[in-house]
Amino acid sequence: MEEESLERKDDEVLSMDMKENHWRNALQKVVPAVVVLRTTATRAFDTQSATSGHATGFVVDKRRGIILTNRHVVKPGPVTAEAMFVNREEIPVYPIYRDPVHDFGFFRYDPAAVKFLSYEEIPLAPEAASVGLEIRVVGNDSREKISILAGTLARLDRDAPHYKKDGYNDCNTFYIQAASGTKSGSSGSPVINWQGKAVALNAGSNTSSSSAFFFPLERVVRALNMLQKGRDLCQDKWEAVTIPRGTIQATFVHKGFDETCRLGLQSETEQLVRKSSPLSETGMLVVNSVVPGGPAYDHLEPGDVLVRMNGEVITQFLKMEMLLDDSVGQNVELEFARGGTSLTVQLVVEDLHSITPNYFLEVSGGVIHPLSYQQARNFRFPCGLVYVSKPGYMLHKAGVQQHAIIKRLANEDVSNLEDFINVLSKLSRGARVPLEYINYKDRHRTESVIVTVDRHEWYASPQIYTRDDNSGIWIRKPALPSDSQLTSSAIIQVANGVAGMNISSSEHVIAEVEDSTSPGDIVVSNDHDTSSDSGNASVAERVIEPTLVMLTVSVPSSCMVDGVNRQYFTGTGVIIYHSEEMGLVAVDKNTVAISASDVMLSFAALPIEIPGEVVFLHPVHNYALIAYDPSVIEPAGNSLVRAAELLPEPALHRGESVYLVGLSKSLQAKSRKSVVTNPSATLKISSADSPEVIELNTHFGSNFTGVLTDEHGRVKALWGSFPTQIKYGENSSKGRQLVRGIPIHSISQVLNEIISGAKGPSLVINGIKRRMPLVRVLEVEFCSTLLSKARSFGLTTNWIQALVKKDPVRRQVLRVKGCLAGSKAENLLKQGDMVLAINKKIVTCFNDIEDACHAMDVYDDMDAKLELTIFRQRWQRYHTRVINWCGSFVQAPHPAVRALGFLPQEGHGVYVTKWSSGSPVQRYGLSAQQWIVEVNGKPTPDLDAFVNVTKEIEDGEFVRVKTVHLNGKPRVLTLKQDLHYWPTWELRFDPETATWHRRIIKSLETGDSL
Repeated sequence: MEEESLERKDDEVLSMDMKENHWRNALQKVVPAVVVLRTTATRAFDTQSATSGHATGFVVDKRRGIILTNRHVVKPGPVTAEAMFVNREEIPVYPIYRDPVHDFGFFRYDPAAVKFLSYEEIPLAPEAASVGLEIRVVGNDSREKISILAGTLARLDRDAPHYKKDGYNDCNTFYIQAASGTKSGSSGSPVINWQGKAVALNAGSNTSSSSAFFFPLERVVRALNMLQKGRDLCQDKWEAVTIPRGTIQATFVHKGFDETCRLGLQSETEQLVRKSSPLSETGMLVVNSVVPGGPAYDHLEPGDVLVRMNGEVITQFLKMEMLLDDSVGQNVELEFARGGTSLTVQLVVEDLHSITPNYFLEVSGGVIHPLSYQQARNFRFPCGLVYVSKPGYMLHKAGVQQHAIIKRLANEDVSNLEDFINVLSKLSRGARVPLEYINYKDRHRTESVIVTVDRHEWYASPQIYTRDDNSGIWIRKPALPSDSQLTSSAIIQVANGVAGMNISSSEHVIAEVEDSTSPGDIVVSNDHDTSSDSGNASVAERVIEPTLVMLTVSVPSSCMVDGVNRQYFTGTGVIIYHSEEMGLVAVDKNTVAISASDVMLSFAALPIEIPGEVVFLHPVHNYALIAYDPSVIEPAGNSLVRAAELLPEPALHRGESVYLVGLSKSLQAKSRKSVVTNPSATLKISSADSPEVIELNTHFGSNFTGVLTDEHGRVKALWGSFPTQIKYGENSSKGRQLVRGIPIHSISQVLNEIISGAKGPSLVINGIKRRMPLVRVLEVEFCSTLLSKARSFGLTTNWIQALVKKDPVRRQVLRVKGCLAGSKAENLLKQGDMVLAINKKIVTCFNDIEDACHAMDVYDDMDAKLELTIFRQRWQRYHTRVINWCGSFVQAPHPAVRALGFLPQEGHGVYVTKWSSGSPVQRYGLSAQQWIVEVNGKPTPDLDAFVNVTKEIEDGEFVRVKTVHLNGKPRVLTLKQDLHYWPTWELRFDPETATWHRRIIKSLETGDSL
């Protein structure tokens, strides 16, 4: 007995060894044929978003170069992809087929491109799948290059997994279930048996239960055979192969006989079905949903039990699909049971590819296309409606959301994308038209919004992209005829804020104030309410209300530079000039963050909304000037609109009464009386954007903006919003917002320069040349220090006495806290230096420095210097040029970044301020907030050098990029240029015409720059 037991154990060990050898041999054959797929969806389309990711595929035809993977990897929309083999060879792959419903698709590649690897294709064996079969899943699990997970097939009849209510979901098929625990990155992995054959395709998983879902391969084998035959007919190149797919636009689910009986299935019918089906059959197909407007609509209902199709008993998805695929364009007869009654209908089988969109419209950064069968199933709408896959700038600004169905545009019905394009072609740029849409979440309510047709060149003209399965890319062409292109109808032609900054040399004062008292700042105490002096408050409110304006500011995503990370802003401004030719509004820079913005003005004096243009952004103070055209206001209304009376002198002092007046959301004036308690309070702001502010505690809240006036309604200060936190140069929309006062003195000076008509550079406002306000500033960050502390730092008694005599109230001195990186002051000033006098005149506050700079005649002597012991001049820089390369937004480092005190040493470099989803830079990890200092080993110290280097790079060529992060850490990465979907273009401000222009530098179609 002991010998028999030992022999039995030996046989088990031998069997285990043989099993291990079988699996080892199988994996040795399979692993070389498995590839890691790196894919990028270049545009949002149908159920996908624009993004990059990793997945798995495997070679199923080595000679023809065909890789099998999932549909959600191949993508229904534009995609670029590479396959990396186990030996790290990477080759481009191109989509040739994605099933309209089921989760499988194919890439093609050039077999000759794989030069260093010996591999074999993996055969498909759908018939080998069985319950209890031991399997291995070989793929890119959790982004590991190759991972092997073991499992056992548990079910062959699992329902198709439901992933998202507004995304891709498979239907009308069984799935295979196993407890293999696959995760992200393993999509498209082969599920193999011990012979090295694929018995299923990994598709998804349930992480909470460690269950994996595999797609069966019967329909995959059919599609592959058709692709192979089509390829053999075309020896020279790939051509698109039509794989017939039929549908009646109805979704079925498999229900057990117990449930079909409860649905009313007659026992005679059940007996018939059981006899006609395999002994293992346990149920029947039941209608789950029907798409409105489809062939089955008004004929089938949820709960109907399918009995026969074309006279054959149907209980399995596979048999039903085979009949439908073979009957495209023909009628099929369906016999079904509804509540115990037997019914028969004739339905037309529709081509499934015809209701799966293969083209889209890209307009103003948005993607619009016909509603697909996938989303029609999800949303219960008819196929082909005008569907918003991505709103983009124009639609999102109007409030149109993703998944919206557009019903009307400019008071015309639009039932399909062609109707939408036709209406769009009739609209001029700047036109404001109504748009009506519905959303699947609230399908019975129509939303109405006003859409402003993009009137700037923030984006390319509308384009139609059409899928080309011959080449594997989407072909782009203009959506509008050349004689119907959207023409510029902008009412206002003005210079943007950049025009107010000469790119010459100057100095920039940035004062980051401390918690101690600093000069020129004013604190107003909220110790009086409107009720305590309602008469004067109402007078001030009544006088100032016609001068107030509500601004709505939109920043195109293609123009989000200078650290701006929000697109929409609102705030209250005040009219500071109004004539027949020009109107000017002053507002805080937290409302108008950059000049490349779309501004709409709503007047408190009359119900009208008109566009405005940014004409000036002050480099130091927290305000901007917006121009508008008074001629677009009706003559009757024009008399109601007027400019506020400005009172720059005398400056506010302690104990003075002021009135805070602003606008509510309903454009109603609100006011409150307060008293100045400290005319030189400080505000600690990381950006140190404005050296002089006025603090005021008010019950109106931290977002209420407006003006501070005297009792007669004369404006003493602008009440504006400030960001309180800036990290790495970003405008912190996430940080807490503060509202503070900005003295009107500086605004009045700039206004006088614009309307004076004196000598100097000019800008165009409403077609009339005006004087360009040039501001001489320092590129130094100051803080104030009490003289008692300054003495401890070694300041002499004579200087202390002189400073006290100059300013006995403040008793302070200005110290250098830092210099902007890359400025001349950086090489001359050191942290802690005290500025005592300028041009032999003692200075004690920020106003003293600003007045000294303002007193310089910048028009006669551009090289004039201030007599500062270590001081050289430099003009403040604001961006006038943005380059979009491979989806990254590249600009010269803006002041907020340079204020951090660091620039890379190697020629400085160009700054990456933002990147786009679905672009090469996202795919290969070139993130924002860093400098590009070299491209392919060539330095890129400025934008011109960067353009010259990148123009030499061809489409599909890998590029070596050296970057330096804000923390000083260098990095080298590679990315592949994609000129088809991501051409190189620039947005540049032209001071001659005072407009922004967008031009293509290099694209796949143009090659060299235009």
